[in-house]
Amino acid sequence: MTEQTLFTKLGGQETVDKVVDSFYAKVLADPLVSPFFVHTDMARQRRHQAAFIGFALGSGAAYTGKSMAKAHEGMNLQPEHFNAIAAHLSTTLEEFGVSGEDIHQVMAKISALKDDILYK
Repeated sequence: MTEQTLFTKLGGQETVDKVVDSFYAKVLADPLVSPFFVHTDMARQRRHQAAFIGFALGSGAAYTGKSMAKAHEGMNLQPEHFNAIAAHLSTTLEEFGVSGEDIHQVMAKISALKDDILYK
């Protein structure tokens, strides 16, 4: 029996797209991190984030966006920014009924990217 990917367990790309929309609503309402998105094309950002999250969760689709280090270059993100973003993602996944165990797996994948995101 083949183990289901997190992507499939979450409900596929349609659910990932909804998660991304809800996630960015929280991010853009957060005064700590929203300034990083002032000059961002959010429709484009949502598409990239949905593709990246889908890829990270095992969609099987190729991710062709920038590397995490390149995407965050010049932003000088600090641990408090990373932690706020991670908390918004965790809360959003909870709201979509994702199990604690699956949220833990997602957060472990996100945490593994920390060195490519911080202090760039």
